[in-house]
Amino acid sequence: MNRPAFAAAAPAVSNRLLLMSGAVMAAAALFAAPAARAQSQPDGGAPMTMHAMVAPPALNLSAYGEVKTAPDMATISFGVVTEATTAAEAMRLNATRMTQVMAALRRAGIAERDVQTSGLNLSAQYDYVQNEPPRLRGYQANNRVTVIINDLDAVGTTADAVVAAGVNQIDGISFGLKDPTMAENQARQLAVRNLQAKASLYAQALGVGLGGIRSLSEGGGYSPQPVPMYAVRAQSMDSGSSTPVAAGELTIRIDITGVYDLMR
Repeated sequence: MNRPAFAAAAPAVSNRLLLMSGAVMAAAALFAAPAARAQSQPDGGAPMTMHAMVAPPALNLSAYGEVKTAPDMATISFGVVTEATTAAEAMRLNATRMTQVMAALRRAGIAERDVQTSGLNLSAQYDYVQNEPPRLRGYQANNRVTVIINDLDAVGTTADAVVAAGVNQIDGISFGLKDPTMAENQARQLAVRNLQAKASLYAQALGVGLGGIRSLSEGGGYSPQPVPMYAVRAQSMDSGSSTPVAAGELTIRIDITGVYDLMR
């Protein structure tokens, strides 16, 4: 029997047990009394006690404000589409018509800065017959323009003038505001009043006091809506009278979300 070897191993096991016991005791001292946990200060003063922070109750609400106002401008998008057997001829015909359209816009009192080319496209046109390869028919040129009209009374007559000059596609019209700031600010004020009233109502129903607002975020705002003008194109071609256009009203909406503190 080799008893000396067995006796020599015993102190190592005992040391490991002591180290484990020390770690367990240290952990127990750390978590036994969280409320009494303290941190000594460098100058030797009284220990500083650390307390868990509890967020106050809050109220998260949304509201909106809407303002209706008459537009003071319009935007029309239209195009000149031409076809020919060759690409060069299609582009030449298109350029001739578009030159006439630009001249008509100037005669209608539209400033050059209010006219913008929004698209220029040239594409091959094919005829398709079943069980046969596509047959090239010719080429199509498409030149599209967006025009801002600052006088709403001139919208119908301007549409008629460009159609008479060569426009054969009108995509749509949108009414808008030159400066939406005033209408947006009115909608903001209404939204805040609605949010404040809703917060007061909730606080009263809950039987608690309403504190100050913690945060406020905004969404929405001015966005002109396009209106199709296919009827305008048909009337302009088939009737000698000016195309009637109704501007209606715009709706400006501001959405807000606010977080209020509640007092117990």
